[in-house]
Amino acid sequence: MENQNLQRRAFVWRSINWAKVQRYVFKLQKRIFQAAKSGQDAKVRRLQRLLVKSYYARLLAVRRVTQAGQGKKTAGVDGVIVISPRQRLELVKNIKGNLKAKPLRRVWIPKPGRDEKRPLGIPTIQDRARQALVKSALEPEWESRFEGTSYGFRPGRSAQDAINRIYTAINQGQYYVLDADIAKCFDRINHDYLLSKIHCPSNLKRDLKQLLKAGVLDNGVFEDTEAGTPQGGVISPILANIALLGMVRLIEKRYPKVKGVKVKATLIRYADDFVVISPSLEIIEQCKTAISEWLNPVGLEIKPEKTRICHTLKPIEYNDKIEEPGFDFLGFNIRQYPVGKYKSGKTGGGASRLIGHKTHIKPSNKAVKAHTEAIKGVIEQHKRAPQSALIHRLNPIIRGWSNYYSAVVSAETFTKLDYIVWQMLRAWTVSRCGKASHDKLRKYFKPGTVKLSNGKEWHETWLFKTEDGITLWKHSYTPIIRHTLVRPEATPYEGNWTYWATRKGQAIDTPTRVAKLLKKQKGRCNWCGQYFFPSDLIEIDHIVPRSHGGKDEYKNLQLLHRHTRDDKTALDEEMMLYS
Repeated sequence: MENQNLQRRAFVWRSINWAKVQRYVFKLQKRIFQAAKSGQDAKVRRLQRLLVKSYYARLLAVRRVTQAGQGKKTAGVDGVIVISPRQRLELVKNIKGNLKAKPLRRVWIPKPGRDEKRPLGIPTIQDRARQALVKSALEPEWESRFEGTSYGFRPGRSAQDAINRIYTAINQGQYYVLDADIAKCFDRINHDYLLSKIHCPSNLKRDLKQLLKAGVLDNGVFEDTEAGTPQGGVISPILANIALLGMVRLIEKRYPKVKGVKVKATLIRYADDFVVISPSLEIIEQCKTAISEWLNPVGLEIKPEKTRICHTLKPIEYNDKIEEPGFDFLGFNIRQYPVGKYKSGKTGGGASRLIGHKTHIKPSNKAVKAHTEAIKGVIEQHKRAPQSALIHRLNPIIRGWSNYYSAVVSAETFTKLDYIVWQMLRAWTVSRCGKASHDKLRKYFKPGTVKLSNGKEWHETWLFKTEDGITLWKHSYTPIIRHTLVRPEATPYEGNWTYWATRKGQAIDTPTRVAKLLKKQKGRCNWCGQYFFPSDLIEIDHIVPRSHGGKDEYKNLQLLHRHTRDDKTALDEEMMLYS
């Protein structure tokens, strides 16, 4: 009887019309955005209360934290994880009404490339679902208020947008740059300051206060949280953005744009990292002082050791120290190089002139070194593993890193990295079969043809490839496609479906191919049957995988929601449970 009940619950969860659920929630969020944009605060509060009470919104919140979230199998202090449909349906009931937030479970995460560790606070799965619900009500309102040059932790925006915005700001001139980082931003935000900025229904305000004051359990020792937002919470990124809202406008107000005059100062922020760009060193110093004063009531300060003032083109002497040209931001190195007239950039407008330099954005040396170390670590861990296991582990790392840097000047870096990986794999081969010879290497390296994502074929004589045709993806296989900068005031909640569908397409493929697939599938995901919405994450998938002989052709491609693979894995687990 109990097994039949479990199967019935599983059927109920899987038979939910998620397209209808998502459509209803998105329409409410769109109405909240429109009301906030037009200044109708009372209507915003009414719609937010309606959304939080909605059964559909609770379903979607639970689905996001138990199936689509990366930490869906990570437990909080209560040790509970939610993997079965019965547990999910119970969680939907439990997050209704007033809840008392449990303390966070603290874990220490190593910082990449350092010996230090940073704390991460993990809420219980119930608190995460409630946070996702509250976030779905708050985010549309604040998306109508955030600045155009704020890019971190916002729907439809990415690090590539921030980098492209910097390129646009400096491309036609020479500039001084304040490259700064806020010290322990998530750990030090003043709770009273943050809550005073948020005007929302009382039940949501109570939830936020409980979340901030919940405390932390570190190896069984309880600590109060007097400041900061928990790193690891679903709602923490938007709370940090709300706390830092106003920093961009501070600079805009002090140095307003004047028609026909070069902009005096521009601030571009990605979460707690930001840069200020100006043609004047004096203005840069004034901005640094003004931002430091503005951060005081927020409970924050600029981190001195991670803050530098430099120039985009030439070395400068600042504070008795020679600062080299260019700066690193979000893993990219941004710098200008003096060139001759045949390679020089030009000013815009009708009377364009040569500017004598070229702006190049490349992967930073620090990012390249960290990536190389990551690959080296994987190869070390797979010394005795089959070749196919090593390839399956390396491919996502190489593809992900290459895709992140595929919109900048990365071709030379990709080629160098491929050579380094070749040397590592050759050493891996030698460690397995002794001194390398042509015949021994041919066991692991074979001639073959790789079809790239842009449709071109790449033939090589030394592919790291198994007998079954499983091939290692090289960095240089990723085509360089320039990123299109998001419109300053654009947000998915405005409902411009066509604009956001093509933008998400250009991040994974060409807009033309995505548009064709959208038309072919009539706007629906082939696996779950849901409609694609502007706020969705979309992936191009192969119907017949390439590892099984599938070709990279139009007829073998389909558009899927990014979370559907997680759903399919969860479904497989459920079927194993009931079999």
